[in-house]
Amino acid sequence: MKRIQYNAYGGPEVMKVSDFDLPPPGHGEVAVKVEFAAINPIDWKLRAGLMKIITGTKFPRAMGMDFSGTISAVGPGVNRLKVGDPVFGLARFKESGAFGQAVITKEAFLTLKPDNVAFDNAACLGTPGVTAWNGLIDKAKLQPGQHVFINGCSGAVGEAAVQIALMHGAVVSGSCSVVDLQRAESFGVQNVYDYRHIQFSSISTRFDVVYDTAATLSVSTGLSMLRKDGIFLDLNPGPGKFIRALFDRRLKPVIGSPRADILDKLAKAASESSFKTRIGRTVSLEDAVQLIGELEHGQKLGGRGVIAME
Repeated sequence: MKRIQYNAYGGPEVMKVSDFDLPPPGHGEVAVKVEFAAINPIDWKLRAGLMKIITGTKFPRAMGMDFSGTISAVGPGVNRLKVGDPVFGLARFKESGAFGQAVITKEAFLTLKPDNVAFDNAACLGTPGVTAWNGLIDKAKLQPGQHVFINGCSGAVGEAAVQIALMHGAVVSGSCSVVDLQRAESFGVQNVYDYRHIQFSSISTRFDVVYDTAATLSVSTGLSMLRKDGIFLDLNPGPGKFIRALFDRRLKPVIGSPRADILDKLAKAASESSFKTRIGRTVSLEDAVQLIGELEHGQKLGGRGVIAME
């Protein structure tokens, strides 16, 4: 089988499509024949070595987190899913591997794909949906009627956050590029601001939750937008922010942590058309290396970059 992998941390030039042997799934794991995979910024950040304290120095290393496909084998202790099940979800963070014809992942990182959701669309749901849910529901404990501001509401995580906030009865405002203002409004964002021409400190409304899905707000700006006891969700955490969060309960750093219960809820919402993402471009595995590099250098697709394995 083939997958995208690299033999050293570095830039786009270290990626290549290579042959590999898929090991048998271990305890609590499943093997999946991948149909489609979706590209996220975390994929090239891992390849660049930004998280090598976690991913280590053993090579070659595989790439890719989000995917959909069909289970081809199950390991001991697997009881929710079985061979032949259509699924979507995430690869293991350290091992990755979604950008390949097959992948091993944890059963808990997958859910059944609804019949009325296509494989390519399902591949796009995992990381954005889980990250949005981790912030809004797990960290902020979002309640009906609360006011939420989503910085970057037209990005993959931003759109997921908008939809999840609306699903939970929140009132949503947000910022995005001018070309996406109408789309954000069509999604249900009540007040939309062009991020290039707005001083966030000048917004008179104060919010129960501010989610910086674009990772461009300073902590001081995010906190200044809150009501008393509001929550600022920071998607670009570092050691300093984690330390500050110990002393300021309004600051909540967010790290995506997939769970079966979250993925099950996302699958149900997708089947009811209340949760979906855009596809901007679909390429073959052979052409995916070039597309990943283009996205890393700032190319905008108006949706997710998707890799078709066949």
